[in-house]
Amino acid sequence: MVVQALTKNENKFLLLEGVHPSAIEILKSSGYTNIEYHKGALSENELKQAIKDARFIGIRSRTQLSEDIINSAPKLAAIGCFCIGTNQVNLAAAATKGIPVFNAPFSNTRSVAELVLAEIILLFRRIPEVNAQAHLGKWNKIALGSHETRGKRLGIIGYGHIGSQLSVLAESLGMKIYFYDTETKLSLGNAKQMPTLQSLLEKCDVISLHVPENATTLNMIGKAELAMMKPRSILINASRGSTVDLDALAEGIENKHIAGAAIDVFPTEPASNSEPFYSPLCQYDNVIITPHIGGSTIEAQENIGIEVATKLAKYSDTGSTLSSVNFPEVSLPVPAKGVSRFLNIHANQPGVLTAINTLIANRGLNIAAQYLQTSSQVGYVVIDIDNVDFNKAEEVLVELKNVPGTIRARLLF
Repeated sequence: MVVQALTKNENKFLLLEGVHPSAIEILKSSGYTNIEYHKGALSENELKQAIKDARFIGIRSRTQLSEDIINSAPKLAAIGCFCIGTNQVNLAAAATKGIPVFNAPFSNTRSVAELVLAEIILLFRRIPEVNAQAHLGKWNKIALGSHETRGKRLGIIGYGHIGSQLSVLAESLGMKIYFYDTETKLSLGNAKQMPTLQSLLEKCDVISLHVPENATTLNMIGKAELAMMKPRSILINASRGSTVDLDALAEGIENKHIAGAAIDVFPTEPASNSEPFYSPLCQYDNVIITPHIGGSTIEAQENIGIEVATKLAKYSDTGSTLSSVNFPEVSLPVPAKGVSRFLNIHANQPGVLTAINTLIANRGLNIAAQYLQTSSQVGYVVIDIDNVDFNKAEEVLVELKNVPGTIRARLLF
């Protein structure tokens, strides 16, 4: 059970893995100066020590916020993932502790789409192979196996923010766009949705994956799916490392059924730039291997820093949880002058809202506004109360803590 009456000076922000300085600028402009910044990830013991008094933490993809780590952070109010993915966080454990998790689902969309498009062009022109040969002193000027992108069929698996952006860019080059998604999606331009994954694989010259990591996408491209692909086709994966069976892909490259590939994500990745990297694909010149840099552009990292830091500051300032990935979403206005705002995060069970309203009514206080949203696990209620002096507000906060089912209560102002 946690009760927090936070001031901005009491909010410690722990930012790891070289989060872009734009995040610090946003936080400072919002009045937050207690910021601990690390250029790299921390070891598990270092992380436990640093997070124990943090109100907010910002991470990228290397830091793993397990249930054990989350339990070692009793003051933690929110988590910011300065990236698209959130699989490095135990979302259920965070929700159980009343901790919303925010990410940046849009900010690096263009960067990833541009990288994939560049890889398509390079692989069609056999640039990785001839580049490697030229570095070894072999002059291999030949048109055999080298193609234009115009008129080729691009198959996109996952027609979300990145997949649809890639669709638009590739069509501008004259490619024919097909996509497969588990949901019916509005096609952009002349893109066509395919009814099954198999129909997409059999039809297209290039297959590009843009899917999340979950049970349904685990090894979704394995030996059987690679066999369904057109002979001499190309595979690109800039989504999640668990979606492609790399041993099966290496076999497809070796027997020349697959003409080339570009892989940016891997099932196991080094924890730091100083650790060695190995993949069964390293031996092939017609495979572009990049170290998970799809969204690693200055523009993307700056935008991500702004997006996630803004969400954390808004949650701290107003209680807004809009676009949280594990928590009830509440979009909140700035309250009127003279209003005190209380937050109550509780287990989603009957009677909590009634108990909260009863304790406020018993004190003769007036509710100016109230917002409530629930998920399967958690209920989140925000209450604005008119004309409450500080001492009474503290008393109300203590009573909110004692409402049955309460996980966390906060007084914002």
